[in-house]
Amino acid sequence: MSSRKEQPVIGYTAGVFDLFHIGHLNLLKNAKGMCDKLVVGVTVDELVLYKGKHAMIPFEDRIEIIRNIKYVDAAIPQYDMDKLTVCKKLGASVLFVGDDWYGTKKWQKYEEEFKKAGIKIIYFPYTRGISSTKINEALKNTRGWVKEEK
Repeated sequence: MSSRKEQPVIGYTAGVFDLFHIGHLNLLKNAKGMCDKLVVGVTVDELVLYKGKHAMIPFEDRIEIIRNIKYVDAAIPQYDMDKLTVCKKLGASVLFVGDDWYGTKKWQKYEEEFKKAGIKIIYFPYTRGISSTKINEALKNTRGWVKEEK
């Protein structure tokens, strides 16, 4: 038996998590099954706007929802798209993302950068047929519901 204590595996994932749905839950559940500690970055409202979108649910509510998911050990604000720097700061050895990014030029480049840093990227199957965008569209179409502009 080794006298050396093994380091816990820290995993990281991030997202907007607007209109939390089963796809989000699947990602968090599967990620937690592959690490000892799961840290989740929740995109701040300003970054959502920068990406050309609008969150229906305010950041403070979205991060509180994520904090209270039993698979999540910690939730932190995501202020930018630099996941490598965050993983290094957290000591994360695994980054979890949806497979809708797999094989893209951008993520092939990320894979090389993460590999050099000793961080593995694990792609999970995207939950087909469900997304916050589709939920938003359905609400608008069936109920005429839109977020009030401030």
